[in-house]
Amino acid sequence: MMQETMGLIISNEQIADATYRMEIKASITEAMTPGQFVNIKVKEHLLRRPISIASIEEDAFVIVYRIVGDGTRILSEMKKGEMIDLFGPLGNGYPIHEEQKDVLLLGGGIGVPPLYEVAKRYRALGKTVYVALGFDRKGSVFFEREFRKLGCQVVVATMDGSYGTKGTVLDAVEKAKIDVDFVYSCGPMAMLKAIEARYQKGYTSFEARMACGIGACMACVCKDREDGKLYHRICKEGPVFAIGKVGFA
Repeated sequence: MMQETMGLIISNEQIADATYRMEIKASITEAMTPGQFVNIKVKEHLLRRPISIASIEEDAFVIVYRIVGDGTRILSEMKKGEMIDLFGPLGNGYPIHEEQKDVLLLGGGIGVPPLYEVAKRYRALGKTVYVALGFDRKGSVFFEREFRKLGCQVVVATMDGSYGTKGTVLDAVEKAKIDVDFVYSCGPMAMLKAIEARYQKGYTSFEARMACGIGACMACVCKDREDGKLYHRICKEGPVFAIGKVGFA
């Protein structure tokens, strides 16, 4: 159940270009599921910042965020031992299908973090997990080692070709000849559109600008693919949807 609470920052470290990993001890951890997010209050800013949950432990969780403005810059300057204002967990996350023998996780940029907990859950079930990570350049790459430590089979793509396969996550999948039809994805809209054009089974997590984070303001809606008059709130009904559920503008 979502609630507002204060969390204790255990660590806050840079892990790639303008990208940080923060671990937080908080009471709301026990209610979290893969693919959900938290809204974080940043001093001097009215609106909270929605950040995906990357990893869930017994009494602490991990977020990974990129500096894109003043709010996330302030977040990056917070220190171990400081308290942080949290609201969550929010949204609907990724369902885990125990009947699947193998799954493919496709993450682009800051869309990579929410897939890490999915990988943890499937590896705990003894499943084969393939992971394709996409970034702009070598300096932007993160979590490759962490996925490998879980026992996942990992491929990496960079748009400039400075590391791994040159191109997109789908280019990396093609090169590695990964033949898995059940996918989990999160990343830029163009990437998600390409993934949904290729795969029919699995789930997609959508990124969107959010204000309230609880579905009240209707600022992050998307159309249903079957019924053009039906809208879904990414923060409430999402951010995770079954492939084919929502349309692309």
